[in-house]
Amino acid sequence: MKYRQLTQTQRYQISALRVTGKSQRQIAGIIGCHSSTVSRELRRNSTSGYDPEHAQQQSNARRSRAFKWHKRLQWLTEWVSTRLKQHWSPEQIAGFMNRMKTPVRVSHQWIYDLIHRDRLSGGNLWRYCRHRNSRGRRRNAKDAGLGKIPNRTGIEHRPEEVESRGALGHWEGDTVLQGHKQSGVVTLVERRSGYLLAGRLREFTAKQTARTVIRLLQPIRGAAQTLTLDNGSEFSEHEHMAKALNLDAYFCDPYCSGQRGTNENTNGLLRQYYPKGTNFAKLSQTHINRVVEQLNNRPRKRLGYRTPAEVFWGEYSGAL
Repeated sequence: MKYRQLTQTQRYQISALRVTGKSQRQIAGIIGCHSSTVSRELRRNSTSGYDPEHAQQQSNARRSRAFKWHKRLQWLTEWVSTRLKQHWSPEQIAGFMNRMKTPVRVSHQWIYDLIHRDRLSGGNLWRYCRHRNSRGRRRNAKDAGLGKIPNRTGIEHRPEEVESRGALGHWEGDTVLQGHKQSGVVTLVERRSGYLLAGRLREFTAKQTARTVIRLLQPIRGAAQTLTLDNGSEFSEHEHMAKALNLDAYFCDPYCSGQRGTNENTNGLLRQYYPKGTNFAKLSQTHINRVVEQLNNRPRKRLGYRTPAEVFWGEYSGAL
């Protein structure tokens, strides 16, 4: 039988049943607990006799002094709170601590309880939790940009090995926009590691997009073999990008953003920092780089709670 704290009513029952001469085992059966619970209760709270009111007061005092993680380990609460403010999920925090084999660990449920207590006390940790937004609008055929992309190569021609995520070097690309192409950033995500690169677009043109993609991938072009893109017209200069980076570019089927699932999911994470309506023209590349660094150093469940940066830089040799 699982141990539970006795209630004040049960303590009055213990007192009354003892007067009638009931044994501890009989009392336990009547009030619905284990006989060892009754024995422990009488041993703890009997002096010249058993007083149920005094016993309840003693129990309350012990519970108020009891060790509680959220009360005693202030550094732990602060560390977890900092991770939450960096948009780590409770599961990511708990998994990361478990992976690092720290002497103090917490469960994701403990972290949710922390968030709940913080909100009840007027805190704002809950605002950093992920929200389930819609998966985005469905673009019509005109928006798909198929007719604006010369010499487009469909994803059906992409090597099958890319799908397995078994090797580094296969990227997905898209843009995150403000409104109707008022401002935006181009995002590139490596499929195996989830490693993110993002560049602000000074102008929302195909030429500017190509220039930004080349700038982002040029330093690590040895780790860029394929690039799977969205069908937006901003990627119409894909041939220039492919030649400059010595990679093969492919395009998803219309309305099939799931074929770039890694990129789509990462863009969702980026939206936690830059919600819809964000004017990217007012942001510096340095500001965007700081957010990218946070995302690349956030542990991921599918990576065994390693970070994208750990996986990418652990496998990339630096060759060009």
